[in-house]
Amino acid sequence: MADSSSSSHPKGKLVENASITAPSIDPEHDPATAILRKKSAPNKLIVDDATNDDNSVLALSTATMEKLQFFRGDMVLVKGKKRRDTVLIVLADDSVEDSKVRINKVVRQNLRVRLGDVVSLHTCTDIKYGKRIHVLPVDDTVEGVTGNLFEVYLKPYFLEAYRPVRKGDLFLVRGGMRAVEFKVIETDPAEYCIVAQDTVIHCEGEPIKREDEESNLADVGYDDIGGCRKQMAQIRELVELPLRHPQLFKSIGIKPPRGILMFGPPGTGKTLMARAVANETGAFFFLINGPEIMSKMAGESESNLRKAFEEAEKNSPAIIFIDEIDSIAPKREKTNGEVERRVVSQLLTLMDGLKARSNIVVMAATNRPNSIDPALRRFGRFDRELDIGIPDPTGRLEILRIHTKNMKLDDDVDLEQIASETHGYVGSDVASLCSEAAMQQIREKMELFDLDDETIDAEVLNSLA
Repeated sequence: MADSSSSSHPKGKLVENASITAPSIDPEHDPATAILRKKSAPNKLIVDDATNDDNSVLALSTATMEKLQFFRGDMVLVKGKKRRDTVLIVLADDSVEDSKVRINKVVRQNLRVRLGDVVSLHTCTDIKYGKRIHVLPVDDTVEGVTGNLFEVYLKPYFLEAYRPVRKGDLFLVRGGMRAVEFKVIETDPAEYCIVAQDTVIHCEGEPIKREDEESNLADVGYDDIGGCRKQMAQIRELVELPLRHPQLFKSIGIKPPRGILMFGPPGTGKTLMARAVANETGAFFFLINGPEIMSKMAGESESNLRKAFEEAEKNSPAIIFIDEIDSIAPKREKTNGEVERRVVSQLLTLMDGLKARSNIVVMAATNRPNSIDPALRRFGRFDRELDIGIPDPTGRLEILRIHTKNMKLDDDVDLEQIASETHGYVGSDVASLCSEAAMQQIREKMELFDLDDETIDAEVLNSLA
């Protein structure tokens, strides 16, 4: 009887010997994360600390100035993070490395950058002399200051200095035994101008609250998110590209993605990611918290949704973020309430009704993707789904570094060791671990200070650090 095994068959031999190996991709050249890679250019320089404490200047080496064709005293537009920019005067300083630029702490704060970050420099040709500017002091720096702020601080600071100012920037003025911080509220005629002899400086009005300023500084950016590099790259491709460069999709002949559904366990950073994208792109951000929309009144829930979409269309480019979408768009066959069904239908209609070039992206987050109505999960609605999962040890190390960047750590703290031991921790668990460590330190020093005291001794505060 003939042997009918497949080995006699030539095809069988082929299959036997074939070993299937996936092509290995070098992480440096992985197309999935291409959008995250920094593009190098001669005008992109690393931030270094300034030696002189002037808020209006930046220092470059002579070689860098020649390469970028800047001259001493030129006005330069400096772009930082989170769509922030400011105008500074160029000074030559050969103690600066060629790849670096020196700017002081106040300017770094205005640009939302830290030491070691990268800023880009551009020639600023269209800056004019200002007709008038309006500045206000920050409240905690003028407590107990008597006398005329203009005469004591502003006049000596601006007199014959021809300083550039930008609307929204802070600047620090030293004088009369102390330093006062001011914010530029309004500039005329453009967003940035040079304060010359004819410029009128107004400083009337209530001082600005420090809390308001700090809340602006605390805006989340891409640097504040760790542990989800791949997902970050996808979100930037799906959201930032259509919002910033819609013509890219037009030239290829496809419609940009309309909706993105992020799902994953609680605490992985879904909401944080949406806020970071909005801050970094400068897009209008409209947050819809799922349960808040629901109303007992007939038709009110749908009208709340409609208003959100109308508001976003008026302020495009915009991001609409629906948190806890499973509470407003559950499966229609499983819901008993009429309101939920109508809200789901309204959401479907609104997403289909978004104009092709309206420059609006809808993002949604949930930790129960399977309980969402399936009609929402097809092409043209929430057509992209991102799983924001539990981070691996490298991701946990990234998150630990972000949370401990302002903490004074002991020399024996090994973050890599902690990252490898905290298996299964998500971002919020790592954050609470860091704050618990800080609380433990305060508890240990509790006997050194009295809760009823008005102030705490400086030595005690130093011992905590």
